Amino acid sequence: MEKIIDIIDSIAHEKGLPPESAKEAFKTAVIQTAKRVICEECDFEVEIDEKNRNYRLFQKITVVPEGDPRLADEPEKYISLQEAKEIDPDVVIGDELTSEVKLEDYGRSAAASLFREIEYHIQRFVEEQMFNKYKVMIGTIVNGPVTRVDSEQNTYIEIEEVRAVLPKRNRIKGESFRVGETVKGILRYVGIDKKFGIHLEISRTMPKFLEELLRQEVPEIADGLVVIEKSARIPGERAKVALMATSPRVDPVGATVGVRGVRINAVSNELHGENIDCIEYSPIPEIFVARSMSPAIIGSVKIEGEKAIVALPSDQKSKAIGKSGINIRLASMLTGFQIELQEIPSTATCTTEDGEKETEKTVNPDALKALFSE
Repeated sequence: MEKIIDIIDSIAHEKGLPPESAKEAFKTAVIQTAKRVICEECDFEVEIDEKNRNYRLFQKITVVPEGDPRLADEPEKYISLQEAKEIDPDVVIGDELTSEVKLEDYGRSAAASLFREIEYHIQRFVEEQMFNKYKVMIGTIVNGPVTRVDSEQNTYIEIEEVRAVLPKRNRIKGESFRVGETVKGILRYVGIDKKFGIHLEISRTMPKFLEELLRQEVPEIADGLVVIEKSARIPGERAKVALMATSPRVDPVGATVGVRGVRINAVSNELHGENIDCIEYSPIPEIFVARSMSPAIIGSVKIEGEKAIVALPSDQKSKAIGKSGINIRLASMLTGFQIELQEIPSTATCTTEDGEKETEKTVNPDALKALFSE
């Protein structure tokens, strides 16, 4: 037990802990050991002697009147007034006396128990520090080498001194990783498990991952000249990002796409070839909905509560819906409106002999087919 404070300082240096925090963990370990070895219900306090690089352990004993039943039930915690006055004549009922105890007097088992407690509390403090460190990193991009891929296709990644997991559900469809390959992801969750310690979970499917990749790739976004107002993704297939410039001299879409699409393509490559539509955000819902339907050309938009009724030419309907409905789904996710499409009938005009314009409705293609069929 001699020079044990030097040992605690060495552990703090090795673990990268503040010395004072390590000493607090040591005090807790000593008190827990004393409770286990001496008295579970007793109160203890620890003083560290910096000069001698050692510690002193004290047990607190409360002064009670003669005949108090607690003297018989819990003699370790209470002392009679008469006995207490032999120690300190000025003591009164309710005062607390302290008596120094030494764990060494309780044999090797006490020493072994103390070192187990020290190890436990130091480890818990290290995990708490790491938890606080990574907690503030939630929503930011982390990366590291793959260390293992299990039978359920969960990917384990070394993030500095911690192993993080990229679950299969958080992986872009079609992706696969090999051991040693470096993988990026957004830090989604940080927790502490009593059995396994700190636990990190990362994701590559969250819209936030797309936003952070754009922030890394586009200086205007990183500098705040372009703001990502909203984003929506169907991971690995397509995404839409609503952008707004904070300066009239900046084109938010052009800056994000980059010359010949170099910036947006870099982000797309990281997302397993995901197509990314960049649109300019508008606080006016009708304009925002119309832009979100790109590449379809919209006639008009009418907002009714949580529904947006979009009128468009019939030849634009397939573009508005997109393959397997992906375009209209993303537009709905991006704007927050339930989108309903209404076709605008196509019309043609011709001039009569009187010079007046006459409007004719387009003939149904099925009717034309019937005319020329046998």
